[in-house]
Amino acid sequence: MAAQPQNQVVLLLVMSTIISMVVVVVVEGASWCVARSDATNQALQTALDYACGSGADCTPLQSNGLCFLPNTIQAHASYAFNSYFQRKAMAPGSCDFSATATIAQTDPSYGSCVYPSSVSTAGGTITPTTQTSNNPTTPKTTTTTPANGGSGGLTPGLTPPFPDNSKASSEYMISSILVPLSILLVLTLIFQPM
Repeated sequence: MAAQPQNQVVLLLVMSTIISMVVVVVVEGASWCVARSDATNQALQTALDYACGSGADCTPLQSNGLCFLPNTIQAHASYAFNSYFQRKAMAPGSCDFSATATIAQTDPSYGSCVYPSSVSTAGGTITPTTQTSNNPTTPKTTTTTPANGGSGGLTPGLTPPFPDNSKASSEYMISSILVPLSILLVLTLIFQPM
């Protein structure tokens, strides 16, 4: 009868290991286009206008949209840049915006604001082009200047509640907590008095 608890322990260990690997694999390989932290507000606004006027889905950045807050040029540009980048199927040069953007390996999504991570989740059917650069030359007339006057940066009360509550961070935390807990559970079951 002693073999039965050991079989259960092995099964639990195998299942928790598989779940941990699946969670980590889901995050790997994805990339997002975000605004560079050293870009000026003026350059970001020009690039934001370009992205919104050239195929990015900027609807979530409207005042009633899921990504309106934090209401900063930095945050709005990041969302618009990524939308454009994903809709262009991550084509080379589609995450430049006059050197105001960079590729991130960590999901910048927060709260209910989910950044698309592929063409299929970007809400469009724009096909990749052979364009090698997306450097805007002149600003378009459409603007999405934040209500705080376009000052950008940190605005008390309008930032996400945690420094990094992205999906990638959460999934990493889940897998890094799940494995030790599984080991603890296995050890508890093995050394449990009969």
